[in-house]
Amino acid sequence: MDSNKPSKPAMLQDLGGVSSDRRTFIKQSSLLIGAGVLGSMAAPSIVRAQSTSLETKAAKLGFIALSDAAPLIIAEEKGFFKKHGMTDVEVLKQSSWGTTRDNLVLGAKNNGIDGAHILSPLPYLLTTGAVTANNVPTPMSILMRLNVNGQCISVSNEFKDLKVGLDTRDFGRAILKKKASGKAVNAAMTFPGGTHDLWLRYWMAAGAINPLTDISTIVVPPPQMVANMKVGNMDCFCVGEPWNLQLVNQGIGYTALTTGELWHNHPEKSFAMRSDYVAANPNATKAIVKAIMEAQMFCDDPANKEEVAKLCSQRRWFNVPVADIVDRLKGHFDYGTGRVVDSSPETMKFWKEYTSYPFQSHDLWFLTENQRWGYLPAKLDTNALIKKVNREDIWRTAAAELGVDKKDIPKSTSRGVEKFFDGKVFDPAKPKAYLDSLAIKSMKG
Repeated sequence: MDSNKPSKPAMLQDLGGVSSDRRTFIKQSSLLIGAGVLGSMAAPSIVRAQSTSLETKAAKLGFIALSDAAPLIIAEEKGFFKKHGMTDVEVLKQSSWGTTRDNLVLGAKNNGIDGAHILSPLPYLLTTGAVTANNVPTPMSILMRLNVNGQCISVSNEFKDLKVGLDTRDFGRAILKKKASGKAVNAAMTFPGGTHDLWLRYWMAAGAINPLTDISTIVVPPPQMVANMKVGNMDCFCVGEPWNLQLVNQGIGYTALTTGELWHNHPEKSFAMRSDYVAANPNATKAIVKAIMEAQMFCDDPANKEEVAKLCSQRRWFNVPVADIVDRLKGHFDYGTGRVVDSSPETMKFWKEYTSYPFQSHDLWFLTENQRWGYLPAKLDTNALIKKVNREDIWRTAAAELGVDKKDIPKSTSRGVEKFFDGKVFDPAKPKAYLDSLAIKSMKG
């Protein structure tokens, strides 16, 4: 099991529900913010390169073995990076999100990586120093969203008779009974404050399960989820594909829900790069973005789904059977409980419906939820931070240069008001009202 701890001095926390380390971070972050550290980071400007020539043809990009990494894999396999002049791009497998973080902190010049397929909140946690050794910031730039939907919450066969779904009341009673008997009760996610952590916490809290007190939240890398549930290390987990379908195929557990059922067309992974790479290589950065855009279009074409699954299944990428990937990539969901959905509206998307564009309103939700659970201080200037990290200006420039139809380019940086399965509403203009509406939270600072 990967603790996601940095290789040098211990980070503030790596397990959900931690207390003392979290308080230490909140205090340190408040001091950093008060001292103007975040404000001193140079605000990005729209790319206006004097030359269209590439400053470099090289980049080292990380990925985790998850289906939403497909655009990076396809950009490599189908030659899109080379098409745009980036002939020396390396797409490198990372063992965990903790490894991704550590390698981004190092940077390629120090045998790390320049950018990555990444949990959407993680560039913010890196930029603020929330998840780095000694809280030292590593400024990051979000360049695009890689996908919407496509994650799942899975439950152990120990609770198969409950057929757990969106309603967690019976599951909540069952885990409290198990806990009262002296047995450990664990919910696994992939990184504190990351998307899987937030979906899992939202789902549990909506059903009156307190993820801070009723269940222990543990960190497990995506490729290790199935093996850990097999040996009984967790009662439920949240992760992307192909690991949920693999769990069903191996008869170890079942899918309670796909996360699009929590929030239809929710943002998921992003592609982000170190801000120093972006600043030094604006044209190379745009070339990388254009290559990934083309790969996203390829991945979203129904005619290509089978090929995408076969390419991703290879040993150098996921090293799993095609059968663990292809069905859900095509939108066919066998939940493992007798429930089967064809052409699911919550199928992972890579390009359609503005998927690739990194809406700033979505980043605000991720930051607000990180404040909700105490990973980020309540007094953080989220809007200023988003303007520094979210480089939607580069996306727009790249899309225009690629010839993307204007109808596929959003006019606003906000997707507007978002609605969740439990009736909660997130208005990007009123994040505090959203926080106030939530019964279970752990605000700090």
